[in-house]
Amino acid sequence: MEAKGLVFLVILALPKSGGHSEIDCQSYFNKDPAIAPGLSRLHFHDCFIQGCDGSVLISGSSAERSAGSNFGLRGFEVIDDAKSPLEAACPGVVSCADILALAARDAVDLNHARSLETRNRTSITDCAFFSYRLYNFMKTGNPDPTISQASLVQLLTQCPNGDDGSKRVALDRNSQTKFDVGFFKNIRDRNAVLESDQRLWGDPATRSIVQNYAGSIRGLLGLRFDIEFPKAMIKMSSIEVKTGADGEITKVCSKFN
Repeated sequence: MEAKGLVFLVILALPKSGGHSEIDCQSYFNKDPAIAPGLSRLHFHDCFIQGCDGSVLISGSSAERSAGSNFGLRGFEVIDDAKSPLEAACPGVVSCADILALAARDAVDLNHARSLETRNRTSITDCAFFSYRLYNFMKTGNPDPTISQASLVQLLTQCPNGDDGSKRVALDRNSQTKFDVGFFKNIRDRNAVLESDQRLWGDPATRSIVQNYAGSIRGLLGLRFDIEFPKAMIKMSSIEVKTGADGEITKVCSKFN
């Protein structure tokens, strides 16, 4: 459980002796654009389990990182590579929780900037996470009735019954390489791949939110999403932040001191 360290200004002020003082997301993104949503997801999973404390970065068979809900998390190497030179230059100052938050922020910026030119899929999941919706939803032996017919045909082809579930499928049906409101349009049109996403349309408490972003005026709604998403990320980054003696700043992000 990690105490929140100093902010980005401290990182920029650190001496550059033999390495970078900044978080280098760009080189990872150039090799694999899928690292961008991976870092955002990693930050989300960290913050929603007892706050943004870097605990999801700790490795071990009984660690939070090994829980079933965290299967497929990625981006740990980005955080580790950033922590090493920072810790060497200024020990015990910048926490892994800080680094993860900043890496997620930079990843979103990179993904948005490259969304119109990259051809790599950035939002993907394994068939194993949703195949029950295709073949045996609620143990009925039938597909989930909330899936549109067009999506069902496509997903049945991509995830054949009886496969090991390791094949990867794009979460965003029409704009998987863009950071836009396509996610909400998919939910509205019953094209969401994950059941948890599609349920946002079935619940009156969240349907209006989806509709606000997925409506017909793409430009206006896209701008609104661009404005509100960073606010949400900042708000999430403030969940149960640890300061002072409440926790510790680890020397290596994958293990306790």
